[in-house]
Amino acid sequence: MKSSSDDNDDLLFFQEMADVQKIADLNQVVYLKNRPKVPRTIAAEHAAPENILTTGLLEIIECAQPLEYKQPGVQQGVLDKLRQGKYPLQASLNLIHKPVESCRQEVFAFFLQAQAHNLRTLLIIHGRGRHDESHANIVRSYLAKWLKQLDEVQAFSVAIAKDGGAGACYVALKKSAEAKQENWERHAKHSR
Repeated sequence: MKSSSDDNDDLLFFQEMADVQKIADLNQVVYLKNRPKVPRTIAAEHAAPENILTTGLLEIIECAQPLEYKQPGVQQGVLDKLRQGKYPLQASLNLIHKPVESCRQEVFAFFLQAQAHNLRTLLIIHGRGRHDESHANIVRSYLAKWLKQLDEVQAFSVAIAKDGGAGACYVALKKSAEAKQENWERHAKHSR
């Protein structure tokens, strides 16, 4: 049975709802206005660069062979210091248990971010496989291939034990044009 307070509540509710109208069916199509077209030259400047890293033919690196590379013209001392972990790490990327295509995308994005922030020394953790055909060693072999495809990579080397050992590698990047200019200005002031 309804009490008089329930009747009053119902009456108040219906009074409040008197001017409410039913919402139209939600099965309608909504057309949004087209965005204004941006001139192609401006759009090209802001577009992300195309990923140049390839996944084609792969030469698998044996698990026992340490990762190591330096571009022609890079001093052996740079590679030696890199191998010994003497450069301070500025960023790291973990690729463990990720699919190869995901690794390819992440390495390229990581490289672009490092360039944008003028970073010089990176750590990439790829994992360590027990045999040459293991997933970790496939990713490691691709990583060696990809790093050689990036012109800004001066050198890379297996990491020391505290940073991941054979399951990780250090990457040394070239100085950006801004960093070179800043370095030149700093040393030019001292030589006067």
